[in-house]
Amino acid sequence: MSTRTRHARALFAGIAPEYEWMGGVLSFGQDPRWRRSLVSRVDAPRGSSVLDVATGTGLVARALAARGYRVTGLDASEPMLRSGKPPGPRVVALAEGLPFADGGFAALTFTYLLRYVDDPAATMKELARVVAPGGVIASLEFHVPDARWARAAWRPYTRYVMPLVGSVVSPAWTHTARFLGRSIEEYWRSHPLQEQLGWWEAAGIGTVHTRTMSKGAAIVTWGMKR
Repeated sequence: MSTRTRHARALFAGIAPEYEWMGGVLSFGQDPRWRRSLVSRVDAPRGSSVLDVATGTGLVARALAARGYRVTGLDASEPMLRSGKPPGPRVVALAEGLPFADGGFAALTFTYLLRYVDDPAATMKELARVVAPGGVIASLEFHVPDARWARAAWRPYTRYVMPLVGSVVSPAWTHTARFLGRSIEEYWRSHPLQEQLGWWEAAGIGTVHTRTMSKGAAIVTWGMKR
């Protein structure tokens, strides 16, 4: 297991009990809206089998189930899975090596995942592998605002205000909040959007679209397996 993977597991184990409501607090209530946008991109027939990767406590998985899908939730963190209420099977595994056959799912979603893997391009290929041709693959990730005025507010908020809020909850949330802003900024500096879209293309995903939300604080990306 890589250092990055071990760090991610430790990070999420410490914040699992408060994860669902703290996501809403730190995003000013926007995180649920971002997840709804993600779920809305899945257009498989009712009853289809959908895989939710990095499912965490099952927020996206429950929304998918409410639309009539049979959802399997997969996460690297067992404490996150235990803290939530995923609506279907729960699988503890890494996104880099999915324990499923080729093309077994009609669609796939993933949330806040690629910053925590060593090889995002290879991970995208693995995610696409388990989706049937014509199936939608959709993701949600944090984003650094493009507008100068929005970025000028975003940076001090993520660097100073979020850790202060986290400190009220627990030391684990203080650490996570300190890590988060830096992690997001470093990720986008190292992997600009065009590079990321190239991962999707190389994984065999076409007709890829993106939508930035909340003045650029989040981005939803989706496409169709060729």
